Amino acid sequence: MTAAQPDPDLAFLDGGGEATRLILARDWTDHPLGPPRNWPETLRVALSLVLNSPESMILAWGPELHFFFNETYFPLLGPRLPWAMGARFDEVWADALEQARPIIDDALAGRTQRFVDLPWKLDTDRGEAHTFWSFSYSRVLDGRGDVAGLFIFTNETTARVHADAALRDSQLQLSQALEELRGLNVTLEQRIIERTAERDRMWDVSPDLLAVLNAEGVIQRTNPAWGKLLGYGGQALVGRSVMELVHPDDLAGAQEALSNSLTRQVSRIEVRMRHAQGDYEWIAWVGASSAREVFAVGRHITQQKAAEEALRQTEEQLRQAQKLEAIGQLTGSVAHDFNNLLTVIRGSIDLIRRPGFPPERRQRQIEAIADAADRAAKLTAQLLAFARRQPLTPEVVDVGASIMTLSEMIATLSGPGIRLVFDLPDRPCHAHVDRSQFDTAIVNMAVNARDAMAGQGTLTIRVWSEAEPQGADQVRIAIIDTGEGIPADRLDQIFEPFFTTKRLGAGTGLGLSQVFGFARQSGGDVHVASTPGQGATFTLVLPRTDGLPAADRQQGDPRAANGTERCVLVVEDNVEVGQFAVEALQTLGYRTVIATNAAAAMEELKAGAERFDLVFSDVMMPGQSGIDFAHDIARLHPELRILLTSGYSRVIADEGSHGFALLRKPYTLAELAQQIDRLFGV
Repeated sequence: MTAAQPDPDLAFLDGGGEATRLILARDWTDHPLGPPRNWPETLRVALSLVLNSPESMILAWGPELHFFFNETYFPLLGPRLPWAMGARFDEVWADALEQARPIIDDALAGRTQRFVDLPWKLDTDRGEAHTFWSFSYSRVLDGRGDVAGLFIFTNETTARVHADAALRDSQLQLSQALEELRGLNVTLEQRIIERTAERDRMWDVSPDLLAVLNAEGVIQRTNPAWGKLLGYGGQALVGRSVMELVHPDDLAGAQEALSNSLTRQVSRIEVRMRHAQGDYEWIAWVGASSAREVFAVGRHITQQKAAEEALRQTEEQLRQAQKLEAIGQLTGSVAHDFNNLLTVIRGSIDLIRRPGFPPERRQRQIEAIADAADRAAKLTAQLLAFARRQPLTPEVVDVGASIMTLSEMIATLSGPGIRLVFDLPDRPCHAHVDRSQFDTAIVNMAVNARDAMAGQGTLTIRVWSEAEPQGADQVRIAIIDTGEGIPADRLDQIFEPFFTTKRLGAGTGLGLSQVFGFARQSGGDVHVASTPGQGATFTLVLPRTDGLPAADRQQGDPRAANGTERCVLVVEDNVEVGQFAVEALQTLGYRTVIATNAAAAMEELKAGAERFDLVFSDVMMPGQSGIDFAHDIARLHPELRILLTSGYSRVIADEGSHGFALLRKPYTLAELAQQIDRLFGV
């Protein structure tokens, strides 16, 4: 006979031990969740985390919060253990439901809290009625962002709370005894004997480490607990510095705590102490001084530290699982939008190539290709803006004037059912931002407001400046709509990429994420305030500048002052992009020489730098980067003008263009001409 093969549909239950056995033993036929092999992937992943966690954990799933738990949780259930797996939360903990309900409601609404040593009254079927618990509730979201259930990390701390109370009483008694010792008169010998005997009894029976140190940290006396907890019996440590036992990484903090204790401050610190066998144990110390001696009480907290680390690792695993799910959603959304654009481009090219295709229809298809390319560039820019990796070309912008330039476009996009109100200041408000990205952010917020009002209402755009408490001046642009408002549980999601409440195909969900990324990359921020039923206000905050906008320029003459055509050295490793740059520059009337990398370009310059008026270089290239290459040119040939171009560069996104002019890819012929004109002062 052959052994039974594992069921792959139940692999997510592996590692759960007795908890897995309880799940498999239950009859799920009439259960709302159905049999385990049919459970959704989100439930499988969440339950696998619970079953394999060393920390005491609960998973409450679905609208009725069906109860799952791991083997570590078994002792907390008492006689409820045989039937609790898969039952409703309100059945398992009916005696705790009244106190738990507000905490559950907060967690489902996204208001996660952590409670430490919270008192809780339970029925006595599982033991003591007056109990204490440390726990945290956090919600689990499915792939659509809806609440699927709750993670609950919990430990009963009743025994430790009672022990802490006993420790506090012990420390209080010790403190009182020490204080009384200071005021005893030498003539009260009998009372000294009595108090000393009482103190010695406390010293001998205390489960915590007790020690007396001199001002240099040398141990004068230890209690028997040192032998039980750290393996140092009798007088083994007397005469040795306590710092010899402290972990090297904790030594500086321990020395500071000793110094504080000597100034009659009560000092507290957690350090690792070396066991007699060589390993380290965590000890929480409290120290106070008396007559140039320090009396210290240490509590063993190694198990508590281990539990905290296990909880941290479990929470990190959960965060990683949610990150992977978000990346999958992001990848699918990007592929969907780009495939739509590629369908337009590929289809239009096939039509244009057909023999006898009418010229008027050919022009329409060319325009369709151009429109699809523009939308692809916008989608890429929005993704980079959200990630704060969009190369920006900041300039001084009159915010009010720029918005009025967009007013006709906003009116067209808003439609006849929306009344526009512009509330602009009398004096100009200047900000140092990328003009194109600023205009895109304003349009994105206006379109978002239009959609929130379903085409009917009032859209107000208000601009003002104000000084922050720190003294920095800011320009604020508020977009105010009269729509239905945003539910409180959605406010934290609205700036996430591809999050949208619109119907399928009605939007990418990248508009507000572009606004968020642009604001942060420009040194500002974006705020949202909304009350359901009363509309919403999005406020874009940008640093204000005292600079003045540059005057608008017309396209200049490609000829030098002596009447000869200017020559441009093009440095581009991508063959197709390089060919386009050459064609574009020649169309604008410039002569060109092309090099495929910085090394080849430098050879051209060595052969005769006087031939060139401008170096037009990509940033991301094999070998030397465009930034480093530009610095070399500026040092060796300061008379040459330099124009960099990039679609994305981490160096530029993090550090800017290092003072060099920058043209973002993809660029148009007009944008290329405008940048060159600025360099030549036209």
